[in-house]
Amino acid sequence: MKPSLLDFTKEELAQKIKPAFRAKQIFGWIYHNYVDSFDEMQNIPKALREELAQNYVINPLKIVKKEISTDGTIKYLFELQDGKTVETVWLKMKDDIYEDGKLVQEAKYTVCVSSQVGCKVGCSFCLTAKGGFTRDLTAGEIVAQVLAVKKDNNHAHNRRVNIVYMGMGEPLDNLDNLTKAIKIFQDEEGLAISGKRQTVSTSGLSSKIDKLGEMDLGVHIAISLHAVDDELRTELIPMNKANNISSIIEAVKRFPIDTRKRVMFEYLVIKDKNDDIASAKKLVKLLSGIKAKVNLIYFNPYPGTDYKRPSREDMVKFQEYLVNHGLLCTIRDSKGIDISAACGQLKEKQLDQA
Repeated sequence: MKPSLLDFTKEELAQKIKPAFRAKQIFGWIYHNYVDSFDEMQNIPKALREELAQNYVINPLKIVKKEISTDGTIKYLFELQDGKTVETVWLKMKDDIYEDGKLVQEAKYTVCVSSQVGCKVGCSFCLTAKGGFTRDLTAGEIVAQVLAVKKDNNHAHNRRVNIVYMGMGEPLDNLDNLTKAIKIFQDEEGLAISGKRQTVSTSGLSSKIDKLGEMDLGVHIAISLHAVDDELRTELIPMNKANNISSIIEAVKRFPIDTRKRVMFEYLVIKDKNDDIASAKKLVKLLSGIKAKVNLIYFNPYPGTDYKRPSREDMVKFQEYLVNHGLLCTIRDSKGIDISAACGQLKEKQLDQA
């Protein structure tokens, strides 16, 4: 496989491409114009374009399938240079707002990106885990997902998006490439996506939460908690044996948080597993003293799973208990429920059709 130019920061490109101002021009072509071919870089000398084409690719992935939901969610299946596939989701979070026929606020979007081909964590409720782990994504393969979906949706480079590292894989298990991608996104001469617009979702690798915190990149962190006692959490997330709830909570308390923000705790609600008021009571006690926000998530069933989606009534009761006891709590809208909603489902569908 040829390396991708997306693997490099602007400063690294300046070390590889001389004179340095050419690197800055190329960076602009990639991140402002979304070019996929060196031939499109009109102000770059032909000899340099040919040299770059011999040694590098720009975009290391291609769209092989996409599904569009009635709510505007788009799920992409991307093929990498080695033939492996990962999923990315384009989520419309807010609609355009008009007043007197004039657009006063543009629609808001979030891109849910993958960080690995497969995953090592092995969560029992996760379809991605069924396929095991293949490899980490490079920084460029992470960056390429956002570029590709922005281009596919005609979303200008200077229109900001939010990024959540919540797709296939455990982001903190690929810490070096993750943090490099975060820095590339932050570059003011690129997509200029600040840290406050990027959220790293982790199943709870305590020591790596500390390492990410020490880098102080300004990103938000979200903890995939899903249970309030170690017995159930180990059933759902086997790596809880090495990173139990107590160690995760302590790592969160050490993580540098903007004083205006909260730590997100994601709680996947599974019928008859963790949807009862007794669990809600334990959750309130567990998060005592933390500036937390709980995001309740409906389990999205997929073929072959034994877990079931909770009722709306039980979700609301759970939420009301948390709110009445001082926790900020939301119920995540199920985006893309009419398409391959569960992470890994589009990939499985593609394999079944092959």
